[in-house]
Amino acid sequence: MTAVSAASLGTEMVSLLDHGTVHTSPGGQYSFRVIGPCCRLFDREELPWPCCRLAWRSKEPSWRRVGRRFVPDLASRRCPSYAVELLQPGSRPTQTVLTLFPQRFTPEMQEWWYSRRPSSMEASNLSP
Repeated sequence: MTAVSAASLGTEMVSLLDHGTVHTSPGGQYSFRVIGPCCRLFDREELPWPCCRLAWRSKEPSWRRVGRRFVPDLASRRCPSYAVELLQPGSRPTQTVLTLFPQRFTPEMQEWWYSRRPSSMEASNLSP
């Protein structure tokens, strides 16, 4: 079993966590097995429109949303997210998405993870 070391937390991320490796959480309360890297997306269809305020201002959101439905989550865009299996003592393994907020992307890694360029969608672009 490998652990995310305290020295690696709060630093820039330079490589991906390997598939199948087991790590402890930053607080040490649970372990997780890495399934693979993923990007955390925000579903714009879940926005709480229409607005229920009584006093409307000049620029209110439109009923017709223009643009993509799923967009990168701004809160986690600078940190790596992984599809993981939580390994908690005494309970069944649970699959979820875990964002490692103490780690930050290097500019090159962030471009690979959340790129808007069409070349990033090629099948050969499996790793940074």
